[in-house]
Amino acid sequence: MPETVLLMGLPNVGKSVIFNRLTGLNVRAANYCGTTVEFTGGTMVLEEKEVNLVDVPGTYSLNATNEAEAVAVDMLHGGETRMVAGGEHCGNEHSCPITNLEKPSAVVCVVDAGNMEASLYLLLQIQQQGLPIIVVLNRSDLAREKGYRIDAKALSQELDLPVIPTVAVTGEGMEELKKQISQLIQKKSYSASKAPSEVTWERVENICKQVWQKDHMETRTKREKWGDLLTRPWPGLPMAIVIIGLIFGVVVGLGLQLRQQILLPFFRGLIFPQIEFLVTQIVPEGALQNIFIGEYGFLIKGIEWPFALVLPYVISFYLALSFLEDSGYLPRLGILLDGLLNKIGLQGSGVIPILLGYGCAIPAILSTRALNSRKERFIIVTMVCLAVPCIAQTGAFIALLSAQSIPVMVAVFLMAIAAMICVALVLNRMLKGDPPETLMEIPDLLLPRGEVLFKKIWLRIKHFMVDGALPMVVGVAIAAILYESGLMVFLGNLLSPLVVSWLGLPSDAAVPLILGIMRRELTVLPLMEMDLNTLQLFVGATVGLFYVPCIAVVASLTREFSLKMAGGILLLTTIGAFLLGGIINHLAGLFI
Repeated sequence: MPETVLLMGLPNVGKSVIFNRLTGLNVRAANYCGTTVEFTGGTMVLEEKEVNLVDVPGTYSLNATNEAEAVAVDMLHGGETRMVAGGEHCGNEHSCPITNLEKPSAVVCVVDAGNMEASLYLLLQIQQQGLPIIVVLNRSDLAREKGYRIDAKALSQELDLPVIPTVAVTGEGMEELKKQISQLIQKKSYSASKAPSEVTWERVENICKQVWQKDHMETRTKREKWGDLLTRPWPGLPMAIVIIGLIFGVVVGLGLQLRQQILLPFFRGLIFPQIEFLVTQIVPEGALQNIFIGEYGFLIKGIEWPFALVLPYVISFYLALSFLEDSGYLPRLGILLDGLLNKIGLQGSGVIPILLGYGCAIPAILSTRALNSRKERFIIVTMVCLAVPCIAQTGAFIALLSAQSIPVMVAVFLMAIAAMICVALVLNRMLKGDPPETLMEIPDLLLPRGEVLFKKIWLRIKHFMVDGALPMVVGVAIAAILYESGLMVFLGNLLSPLVVSWLGLPSDAAVPLILGIMRRELTVLPLMEMDLNTLQLFVGATVGLFYVPCIAVVASLTREFSLKMAGGILLLTTIGAFLLGGIINHLAGLFI
């Protein structure tokens, strides 16, 4: 069985970049058994020997204060962890080979050169566990920029551990780290580290005094000054408006250009004519041929909708989100909005899972486990499930509305924000719990590296292809079968009082409501094939916005909270979608 090495450290110290440097892009997501806390595992090949590397959830100390930190501690002790060997969530969603993760052979502890005190406190606690440890002194370049150097040899002597300075984003020090891990695994270098008798902040401060060397009088860099300014009302709030506006412009503008100038001409001009020619040569005219290339033909719409209409906005959104994440701006936005979010029962860091929800609701739900109270988690999860459209759904809205009515598109997104605020205000009054306390790590403000940015975007696009695009293709195939079998007409008649009389939509809109249970954006995309007026577009988009979360989100809610909560979210979203859509239709009818 391969040896297992844990990669540990505080949140936001560059562990993930180091992990990707050591393992490459072929990584595996997994859930810690019995929880929804996610970690990643990968394989290093060191001198023809495979070594399992586990990127442990970031933790500030071994005195766990939340579920993620508790998992990190349990992994360190061996626990009951199972490491997934094929891209799996601990047997919950897929099938793959699983191996038990015994007590780790060693720990690679990442120390942030720019925040040594907190990192060293955790390191000393890990050292008490009696495991072999390699210390990675990451972000050495930022420390030098601030005017001081850390004497790696002196630190190694103080800790009695090997210390390797690195700059993970450039790859500096990675080869030496691989060499040290290889020597450790082959038992050529040293045994378990000597545990300190006690871990105190005084001990940490003494170590820092011994290893810090100032090159000149400490001065604040431009990076630090801008980092502080972005957390203040002036100029932070105007800058936030500009940045969010630019992000929206990038998502819509770049996505629209990719869609209209590249992907749609490629598919409609080159791919679809070939598909239609081949199908007409092989499949005789009739219902079967129409299922392939008809009005809902899944070889046409099943390719066009996910890959030509939605994928462009997925690319542009993840480009913008990854840039915000890697630059260190998101925590500063959280600090800036802390006062406003406190009024609706949330701490400033709550803005991060909300923004993640625009990518996908599942990571947004999972990220709330780092919040201080269950009340905050409940509020944010409800906000995300009710009114935060995922990127595929956002792309569907833009594709549906941008060409016909920009004001309607803006109105839909403004209505989503208003709904989130209302829900948070109501839940904050209904639920018991202490006022939020903001605790947030503020990383250095950085210019993201192109290579690291590309890898992150590529991994996210791959995730969309598997978990977003393929289910969408299946949904379109179901729509084609419903249409050609006549069940669409039956469903339209069955739901006619609701769809036609209450919502004012064509009877064909009954099918998207059924498909939306599988993928939320499928509530919106089929509306593009219908000749809708402006009011119907607004009503259809409203229903699509608040409609039930997809099956995967419901499953995550059940695992993370309970079946009762998942059922409550389903009830809230369903009633809210149809109630608000019908009210808009009938109120507008009074003035038209």
